[in-house]
Amino acid sequence: MRPLTARQRQVLLLAANGNTNAAIGRLLGITRVTVDRYLADTYRALGARDRANAVALAFVTGELTAHQIHTPAEEAAA
Repeated sequence: MRPLTARQRQVLLLAANGNTNAAIGRLLGITRVTVDRYLADTYRALGARDRANAVALAFVTGELTAHQIHTPAEEAAA
């Protein structure tokens, strides 16, 4: 496993919080294709098979922490 870049971590965090690739692109001002590329590079860096596995591995390696993930109840209250 390789450490993630700040941008890879940012994109993965947005994905972990339930955003689609298109929504991530809009939030960051980049194209969906660029988001796809960031996520593919992130999967390779973590040795992940897919989005869910990447999020799980990011937790295990400390790239993401639990306080960064928003539950649906937290989002509804905001």
